[in-house]
Amino acid sequence: MAWFSRKDKGADVTGDASGRQGGAVEGVEGEGPDGPEFDPTVPMRPRVRPIGDAEAARVAAGLAQLDALGVDVDDLTALGAGFDRAMGEWTATPERRRGDEDASREPWVIGLGEHLVRNTDLEWSLVRDAFGSDLAVAGGEDDFVVVPSNLVGARWMGGQQGWVPGVLGHLVRVREGRRER
Repeated sequence: MAWFSRKDKGADVTGDASGRQGGAVEGVEGEGPDGPEFDPTVPMRPRVRPIGDAEAARVAAGLAQLDALGVDVDDLTALGAGFDRAMGEWTATPERRRGDEDASREPWVIGLGEHLVRNTDLEWSLVRDAFGSDLAVAGGEDDFVVVPSNLVGARWMGGQQGWVPGVLGHLVRVREGRRER
């Protein structure tokens, strides 16, 4: 799950006896040079808990960055065009002049997640599985989890453009009928 994450790879998310998620976040060693190491002590099924103040501030900061760029998170075409433009600028910049790659991707990670939060039953969450921990959108009784940093990171590395409207539109359609109105 957290292959492209920069956030708290050692966070622990636990559930209580009723199966409800919650618990403390504790640091764990284990990040290798090729990404997070598999932790066999953590179940493969994602564990989900609500976000805290730090994650809420991260979401707010990402949304402010997109707003400053004039990107409407509710408009998939605008969100996709903004992502394509940002990724294109990143790849066109000589490597020695590029800034922090995680920081360059961050507003798009938040924008994609926020679009799903606004248009589905999913909510910002912290999720943990055997591969790490990350900010995600999750919800429902069906354990549905989307890790926006994975969506963005994989496509950023591959230089893929034009995917945002199709992928996010599909995820919104998958969740149709699950949102309480």
